[in-house]
Amino acid sequence: MNRVPEPDQTPLGPAYEGRLLHRPDEEVVDQGAGFDLRTLVDRRGLLGLVGLSAGATLLAACTPQSAATVTATASPSPTSTPTGTATATATPTASAAAFATEEIPQETNGPYPADGTNGLNVLERSGMVRSDIRSSLDGGTTAEGVPLTFTFTLSDLAAGNTAYAGAAVYIWHCDALGRYSMYSDEIVTETYLRGIQVADAQGRVTFTTIVPGCYRGRWTHIHFEVYPDAASATNVSNQIATSQVAFPQDMLDAVYQDAAYTGSAENLSDIGSLDNDNVFSDGYALEMASFAGDARNGYVGTLAVAVDATTAAVVSSPGGPRS
Repeated sequence: MNRVPEPDQTPLGPAYEGRLLHRPDEEVVDQGAGFDLRTLVDRRGLLGLVGLSAGATLLAACTPQSAATVTATASPSPTSTPTGTATATATPTASAAAFATEEIPQETNGPYPADGTNGLNVLERSGMVRSDIRSSLDGGTTAEGVPLTFTFTLSDLAAGNTAYAGAAVYIWHCDALGRYSMYSDEIVTETYLRGIQVADAQGRVTFTTIVPGCYRGRWTHIHFEVYPDAASATNVSNQIATSQVAFPQDMLDAVYQDAAYTGSAENLSDIGSLDNDNVFSDGYALEMASFAGDARNGYVGTLAVAVDATTAAVVSSPGGPRS
């Protein structure tokens, strides 16, 4: 009779062979097919499986980190081919990041938020609560670029910095050419790279998207707003935090070799560094995400975000260049 393996207890929860359990309240043998498959690969060394090795490598590399730590492993071949329509192969671990201990800085939401501040409001559209935001809501155009699976881990400082279950996160960002759906002339009818997710019991929300491009005058970033719940995520006046995700330069240098990102490398070089960016120049430690992966297969990203649910956040102006 085979003995049921016992999990190890770590500061981040129960784990088996160094990996956090997907279902911490159940036995190791009941963690699901994905966990079982990863265990099989670890034991037999089946790294030659086509299509499996990339996802398994990303899964193993994305270990829990603090929000200010960057571990991008960006080392693609200089001759990497364009990604075309991105298909994300990266899967985040069950515990994406430890809780942040300081409140996320408030940043501008403009000028392309479509959250009700400037006449456009995509938040009221049907289908906005979705994980994969690469396609427009009507199922039309799909944004091309290097795949990115990104997880926010939310906590509420007003509740003892515990998981902010049920909170809603709206994210939006530009495409590989630096254009924003609903605003840029060529894609004014598109709604891609915008979406809402509701936090689970651990305060996590996960989006499937692409690495944003870099347009002139701004460092690469993702906008996000935090709402108390899904019902309130219909207008910016209900948000309790608005901020941006920052990206490390070594990762972007690798991604912007891809032909889909025409002009991004030059625009990033013109800015020089995060310290010169007009949003991040006053500090970005709490906004710098952690990444694992590579520009050929895609990345997994995580950011821990602490908010104070009792604080009435000021709605920033959508005007001006601080997008």
